[in-house]
Formats: sequence, structure tokens, C-alpha cells
Amino acid sequence: MDFCCTPLFEGVVGREAADDMAATFAALGDPARLRIVSMLAAAPDGSACGCDLEGPLGLAQPTVSHHLKILREAGLIEGERRGRWVHYSIVPERLEDLRAALATSVSV
Repeated sequence: MDFCCTPLFEGVVGREAADDMAATFAALGDPARLRIVSMLAAAPDGSACGCDLEGPLGLAQPTVSHHLKILREAGLIEGERRGRWVHYSIVPERLEDLRAALATSVSV
């Protein structure tokens, strides 16, 4: 079969991947959660205790915990218990997946 022009939709995100990514982007759609991801990415050892995020965010512990839970459920961060505290870090592969999905291979 001959095509009149180059296929426009080659390599686009599929429905299942789009559903998954939309939920992840929704998790990043809140300013506090976006700041948490930024803070964790900038943390000197790559992780931070949830209690260390309260002051810089200007939020109470229950609110910070709520935001961390949403980010964990989206697969963007993971927590590691250290004594009675939980230290959170970025899941770099997850952020890379989002970046790659938005990258374009078209040269301008």
C-alpha cells in the first residue's frame, strides 16, 4: 500500500502508557509536590527525611506526609525507614521515562 505522505503518528505514546504518565504528571501538578521532587533531587546524599521537608515547604507534617504518599504511589519517589524516620529519594528511572516520553526525534 502506498502512502501519500510520511506517517504523522509514528512513535507516539500509546494509550496505556499515556494513562500511566498522566497519573504521574498529575502527581507533579501540585506546587508542593513539584518542590519536594526538586528538594530530593538537590539533596546532598540523594535523600532527605520527611521531617526535613516541613520547614522549607512551610507545611505541617500531615500535609507533607500526604504529598509524599501521592509521589510514592506515582512511583516518583521511594522511602527507606531509618529507625523511626523515613528518608525519601527520587526514582531516577521514573523521571527518565517521563523525559523520554516527551522527547521528540524531529529535527527543526
